[in-house]
Amino acid sequence: MENETVSKNFIEQIIEKDLAEGTYKEICTRFPPEPNGYLHIGHAKSILLNYGLAQKYHGRFNMRFDDTNPTKEKVEFVESIKEDIQWLGADWEDRLYFASDYFEQMYEYAVKLIKKGKAYVCDLSPEEIREYRGTLTEPGKNSPYRERTVEENLKLFEEMREGKYQDGEKVLRAKIDMASSNINMRDPIIYRVAHMTHHRTGDKWCIYPMYDFAHPIEDAIEGVTHSICTLEFEDHRPLYDWVVRECEFENPPKQIEFAKLYLTNVVTGKRYIKKLVEDGIVDGWDDPRLVSIAALRRRGFTPDSIKMFVELCGVSKANSSVDYAMLEYCIREDLKLKCPRMMAVLNPVKLVIDNYPENETEYLDAPNNLENEALGSRKVPFGRELYIEREDFMEEPPKKYFRMFPGNEVRLMNAYFVTCTGCEKDENGNVTVIHATYDPASKGGNSPDGRKVKGTIHWVSAKEAIQAECRLYENIIDETKGVYNEDGSLNLNPNSLTVLKDCFLEPNLKDAKAYDSFQFVRNGFFCVDSHDSKPDALVFNRIVSLKSSFKLPKA
Repeated sequence: MENETVSKNFIEQIIEKDLAEGTYKEICTRFPPEPNGYLHIGHAKSILLNYGLAQKYHGRFNMRFDDTNPTKEKVEFVESIKEDIQWLGADWEDRLYFASDYFEQMYEYAVKLIKKGKAYVCDLSPEEIREYRGTLTEPGKNSPYRERTVEENLKLFEEMREGKYQDGEKVLRAKIDMASSNINMRDPIIYRVAHMTHHRTGDKWCIYPMYDFAHPIEDAIEGVTHSICTLEFEDHRPLYDWVVRECEFENPPKQIEFAKLYLTNVVTGKRYIKKLVEDGIVDGWDDPRLVSIAALRRRGFTPDSIKMFVELCGVSKANSSVDYAMLEYCIREDLKLKCPRMMAVLNPVKLVIDNYPENETEYLDAPNNLENEALGSRKVPFGRELYIEREDFMEEPPKKYFRMFPGNEVRLMNAYFVTCTGCEKDENGNVTVIHATYDPASKGGNSPDGRKVKGTIHWVSAKEAIQAECRLYENIIDETKGVYNEDGSLNLNPNSLTVLKDCFLEPNLKDAKAYDSFQFVRNGFFCVDSHDSKPDALVFNRIVSLKSSFKLPKA
C-alpha cells in the first residue's frame, strides 16, 4: 500500500523543522485570553489549534489568563472561559497560569532593562506621546526625558511602584528607536500607573505591565516554544523578539501568526455584546442568538460540531470570512445520527378521529432514528384526540397540497391512514378542531390493500402530550442589510427570536434534561435550554432547521 500523503499547514511545518533541527526538544503551546468577556467562536479556533498541536507533537499545553488590565477583568469571565475550554475538550491538566503570577518577575525584568539603558521613565502626557510618535510616513522624535540616567530612572520607577504618582503622570518606556519604520518599536510604553484593584492581587500593585511587554515574558517563563497568535500581532513580533532578547531568556519562544476566523453577519465584538446585554436585547453573554462559546453550548451546538467547523476552515495566513451556514452544516452532520427523532407539534390544532374508540389509548412502535438503527425504537401513545401542526390542514388547498383537507386521506406517522371529514371554527373563522376517520387495517402506516397516500404528517396524543415552550432563533443581525448601520450601531433583526408557548410534545420527552438534543420531526434539531427549562416546564431551543442551502466544497 502506498503511503498516504498528509498535507500539513504552515505552522506544523515550522514546528516539525524546529524539532528536527533541535531548536526545541519538546513543544509547548498556550491559550492566553484576557478575562474581560466571554469567548466566541473565533477563540475556539485558537484553543483547538494550540491544544491540537500540543497533542499531535506530544508536547505541553498551557492555559493562561492575561490579566494585566484590571479595569475590565472579572472573576466571572475567568470562570466562564475555563468552562468553555473544558467543554471544548482542551485539557490543561495542572498547567493553569495567570499573568498576575509573574508581576514581581516582570517588575524585575523592567529594572533589568533600566540598568541596561534599555528603558526610561517618561513624563510626557498620553497626548504628547502620540504627538512625539510620528506617523507612518514621518519618524517620531525623542522624548525630552529619554536621556535620564539609570539611577534617576531606577528611583522614579520605584516611586511609581510605591504609588507616589497619579494615573498617567509617568510611564516606563522601552528605549528602542523613534525613527523605526515600525511604529510599535518607537519607544513603546511597557508600564503605566493604574490605581485599580486587581481581581487576584487586590491593591498590592498600582503599576501594571503593558500587554506587549508582559506577553513575551509570560511565554518565556512558562517555557512556551511556539507563541501562536492572530495576524494583527504580526507587526508586534519585532517588539516580542526584542523583549525576550533584551531580558536575556535562553531558548526564547517563537511567535507565529495565523488568520482569524471571521463569520459573516455575526456579532463578536465585546463592546457590542456588552451593549446588547446592558440594553436587554439579549438575556446575557450566553443568549443563543450570539456566537460566544457559552451561547453556542446553550443553543445546543456540540464540541464535535465546532471541531469539525474549525477543521473545515483550516489554518492559513490570509484573512477570509466563512458563511454562518457552514457552522450550521457541521451541527446537522454531527447530530443527524446521534439524536432521537421525536414528534413535537409547535403550532397545534386538535384532530378528533371520530370512529376511534373513546377513552382508549394504544401504544405504537416508532423508530428513534431512521438513519441509525442502533438508537432503537420507542412506544408512542395514540388516542381519539390528537394534535397536529396547523399548517398541515387547509380547508381549500392549492394544487399539489398533499396534507390534510376535507375528503383527503393522509398517513399519521407510524400510526394509521386517516381521512379528513371536516372542521369546526370559532366566531372569527379560525379552525379550532379538525375531524377525521381512520382505517383500523392501516396500523403502522400501511394499507393492506396497497393503496397509496402522498401525505404523511406527525402528531401527538392530546391526552398524554406534555406542554412545552419552544424558541425559534434567527440571526440577530438583519442579513439583508449587513452588520452595521451608517452610524456604527448594529443592524438588528427584530424577528431574531420567536417564542412559542403552547407546544405539545410526545410524553417520551418529559424527562429531558439541560443540553439534551432531539430532532423534532420536520421542525429541526432542538436542545433543552439550560437556563429557563424546569422539569415541570420544559423549554427547548431550536439549534438549527433541517434544511440547508450550504454545500460542502468538493475536495
